[in-house]
Amino acid sequence: MSSAHFDRMFHALADPYRRSFIEQLAKGPASVKELAEPADVQLPAVVKHLRVLEEGGIVSSEKVGRVRTYRMRPDAFGAMTSWIEQRQLEMNAAFDRLAMLMAETPESKDH
Repeated sequence: MSSAHFDRMFHALADPYRRSFIEQLAKGPASVKELAEPADVQLPAVVKHLRVLEEGGIVSSEKVGRVRTYRMRPDAFGAMTSWIEQRQLEMNAAFDRLAMLMAETPESKDH
């Protein structure tokens, strides 16, 4: 996944309204109106937030008649999860190396 895509995804997740929409959509598809009601946000603002989520690859939408319905993408967090897991592995390896060095270094009695 490209750096630009990660930037869009992290940007999409940086807003509390967008995270609340993700929480709603994780439970199932919803229309713009359904997403706007509990958030007490005007429809144009909701559409703007949903566009950011769609550009970030987190949600997809489908328009039937006048109703646009959004849903979570099944692979929404796969690349991000892999990226985070890789950073976690690297960090754990660094701490393991530090622990080994500390175990090999004799303690000084000059405290």
